[in-house]
Amino acid sequence: MDVLKAQYDLVKYTREQLFRFCEGIDEQDYTKEIAGFGWGSIRNLHGHVAECYQSWLGRFGLKDASLPRDSSHIVHVKEMRALFTEVDALVDRFFAAYDGAYQTEISGTVSWQEAEESLSVLWLMTHTITHEFHHKGQIVSMARQLGYEPIDTDLLTPSDLNQLF
Repeated sequence: MDVLKAQYDLVKYTREQLFRFCEGIDEQDYTKEIAGFGWGSIRNLHGHVAECYQSWLGRFGLKDASLPRDSSHIVHVKEMRALFTEVDALVDRFFAAYDGAYQTEISGTVSWQEAEESLSVLWLMTHTITHEFHHKGQIVSMARQLGYEPIDTDLLTPSDLNQLF
């Protein structure tokens, strides 16, 4: 079994739990700007997470200049799910391109620095996953500030895992 692919399956599972929760959030609250949070709204954070996958895995890792896609027009969780379906396809392409060669170094430019950067496939996947989880915590905090009682999106129990595999 490929560990990174299995790990990404777990990421998708927790993301689905968050999407199910967000479906119960009023549309105005999903896009409402909340002071004190980078990116401003739950929708913007979801979009930022998708753009991170697109930028690091697509543009940097796969050298696909067509990414990232703008998500600022999205107002419904259903539309955001569709964007993440594209993200999942991108991750699958990334895995196929580097099929188990996770120590492979990829060189390229990063928008905020002049010098080229050399990053491993493992680093790119680890960064995008931890980045998503960081912002997932912010989304849950934002929902609480808006008066919602979030579900636990972090704990995967053995019975949860049995449903996946």
